[in-house]
Amino acid sequence: MTPFFAELIGTGAMILLGGGVVANVVLKDTKGHNAGWMVISTAWAMAVFVGVTIAGPYSGAHLNCAVTLANLVLGKLDVQTSMMYIAAQFIGAMLGAALVWLVYKDHFGRTEDAATKQAVFCTAPAIRNLPINLISEIIGTFVLIFTILHFTEPMMSDKTPIGLGSIGAIPVAFLVWVIGLSLGGTTGYAINPARDLGPRIVHTLLPIKNKSNFDIAYAWVPVVGPIIGSLLAVLLYLLISI
Repeated sequence: MTPFFAELIGTGAMILLGGGVVANVVLKDTKGHNAGWMVISTAWAMAVFVGVTIAGPYSGAHLNCAVTLANLVLGKLDVQTSMMYIAAQFIGAMLGAALVWLVYKDHFGRTEDAATKQAVFCTAPAIRNLPINLISEIIGTFVLIFTILHFTEPMMSDKTPIGLGSIGAIPVAFLVWVIGLSLGGTTGYAINPARDLGPRIVHTLLPIKNKSNFDIAYAWVPVVGPIIGSLLAVLLYLLISI
């Protein structure tokens, strides 16, 4: 499998399962309705585990523009390869989101609240305060990237197999899990521009009745925040490595 398709399929699987658990918990008349934040955070962590396991041997399993940006700044990827990774991540995220809609189509039809339906695709703040929302995304992404940079065998190069096979994906899953449980209550912890913006676009395009608008006033936060968080994590990593 080429790195492009590894990133596409890995990201798609992650969004299919991550968006899927949100749909299962928030949409009307599902088996998991109202199961709660613990279920969502845990399944998202496992979704990352699945995506990393699939893509790891072929691309290093970035699945996240913030990870790819960190690689670029550290000189582990060139600009062309980085753009290819990011394109694959966005395409994969959009395909995964579309599949979630297909699986839960009947439940979207029974759910009346527009914000609830949009939550399946993208994040939104619990309290809209853009400066604080931005800080939340910056800090969450900083923790993600800074910790990944300290893994013994980090997924931080374009073709680095995960050590110990799929077991090597477990640290990433635990990391995403604790970020979700600890820091995710404010914005829903996008910590990944592709994870939020790609599905947000899909939500806008799909024929969903009574749906929210794109929300351009907020949509930049889960894009800009992770970029800043990634850059700050790399900066501190370089400073302490001198």
